[in-house]
Amino acid sequence: MILILRCQINKVLILMFPVKKLFLLLGFLFTVTVLSSFSEPFTDRIFDSRIRTVQLYREGWNLSYPVINLNNQEKLVLNFDLLDNNPEAYYYTLIHCDKDWNESQIFTTDYLTGFFEDQIEDYRPSFNTKVYYYHYRIFIPNEKIGIKLSGNYVVKVYPAGVPEKPAFIKRFMVTEGSAVINAVIKRPQLDEFYNTGQQAEINVKLNHIQVRDPYNDIFTFILRNGNFNDAKENLKPDFVAGNEVRYNLLSNENIFYAGNEYRYFDIRSIRYTAENVRKIDYFEGRYHVFLVPSENREFKPYFYWQDFNGKYYIAVQDGRDMDTEADYVYVYFTLPSGNKIEGGNIYISGAFNNWAYVSDNLMTYDYSKAQYQCTMLLKQGWYNYEYIYLRHGAKGAPPSFFEGNHYETENDYLILIYYRNPKDRFDRLIGSVIANSARKESF
Repeated sequence: MILILRCQINKVLILMFPVKKLFLLLGFLFTVTVLSSFSEPFTDRIFDSRIRTVQLYREGWNLSYPVINLNNQEKLVLNFDLLDNNPEAYYYTLIHCDKDWNESQIFTTDYLTGFFEDQIEDYRPSFNTKVYYYHYRIFIPNEKIGIKLSGNYVVKVYPAGVPEKPAFIKRFMVTEGSAVINAVIKRPQLDEFYNTGQQAEINVKLNHIQVRDPYNDIFTFILRNGNFNDAKENLKPDFVAGNEVRYNLLSNENIFYAGNEYRYFDIRSIRYTAENVRKIDYFEGRYHVFLVPSENREFKPYFYWQDFNGKYYIAVQDGRDMDTEADYVYVYFTLPSGNKIEGGNIYISGAFNNWAYVSDNLMTYDYSKAQYQCTMLLKQGWYNYEYIYLRHGAKGAPPSFFEGNHYETENDYLILIYYRNPKDRFDRLIGSVIANSARKESF
């Protein structure tokens, strides 16, 4: 049996193929369409301003990093809100990436099972909120779309019929767990970082993988608190012995500025002021939350308090369902400063805005009040954040201005080990582990 297929990719093609080859053809065409849409490395981005509170975490642990194991039943949960009075039809697909977040040069059929895209059917309207929205949710992988290979992935969510115009893109990782990783975070010995930094000492055992050239085929990435902006990328082993590779304290490639414990505020309730909230007003049909003015901590001694390491947690005290009963409120940030700092900008940074430096979290300087200020629309919950001074043209910056760096600070370090087999066309994620600066063992 022959089927005539008409498809639009840059131009109209009329092809004749046996039906049994149709699905292979569709996989190829879908891959070509996806690859032609993005030419730069993927980042976590929201393209539609109506999309808010995009969260991707391991099922059962809202504060986890988006990493799952290929060889068990772990799933990721993707949540997001559409701020609108009416729902819209959204589809999603998964794209395999190399270690640097470029599209892998493999077919969709190489890394996915089942369908190549699917509609998000789980969505509900908000209840008893001043800002009306629809809450969407999917699990990854699921019975319709499965994952065959380890590595980096992005989930791309887009309106029906327009995959080339995504609503947002979110990154996640799938590990094989075939490498055994032991990591410890220590105080650096270099004078420059002795009081301000933290260093990762890593031992990796390749018990189940034969790697001929670890110096060129093994790549290590380290993320502090899940932040890609100051990640240590493509680290080469300092020492190789048999099936073990090591990253030691003699190198300065695995040193981070430690930062400070994150600032925080609690907006789970709109009836009373909680931690670091100065007052709550209601006008123009919306709730407005004014935070206590922030202090400059750059030159103050270190003081420990328990935080979420830059993450946030959606919650509501005046309802039962945090997904649909938490309202959106305007949050007012103020940071007193005697003068405006030239040569860059001040941003409010945290997982709640994907650690991004965009207009939504850019602070402006008010000369009459001698302070930086910013207003953000956020969903009720418990938030961590910090202030970042980003020089013009820079990709990222340590939290030095207004925050300070202390070697005692409690941080998570997500360690990712990639393997590129010279015979393959993709990068495998063979192991991942979290090392915490306050713990002696990684987990």
